[in-house]
Amino acid sequence: MAYKLVFSEEALSQLRKLDNKIASRIIEKLESAIDHPVRFFHRLAGREDYKLRVGDYRVLVKLLHNEGIIFVLSLGHRKNIYRK
Repeated sequence: MAYKLVFSEEALSQLRKLDNKIASRIIEKLESAIDHPVRFFHRLAGREDYKLRVGDYRVLVKLLHNEGIIFVLSLGHRKNIYRK
């Protein structure tokens, strides 16, 4: 079952601020994860969210298995992404 990608406003804003080369790598990786998201995403300890590694960048998502949706919450450099 192929999942559908849905971006939050925050994630879209963060994606627009990135360099085009990095942004395209992130989009490519997300699109390759659509068919088998369990292979690509790892659960964060103590949270409901999942992460996807793309070089030095991380994409935080919520996997909605029942609806078949990968909801992208936020993305950014690994040194800043986990701070809230």
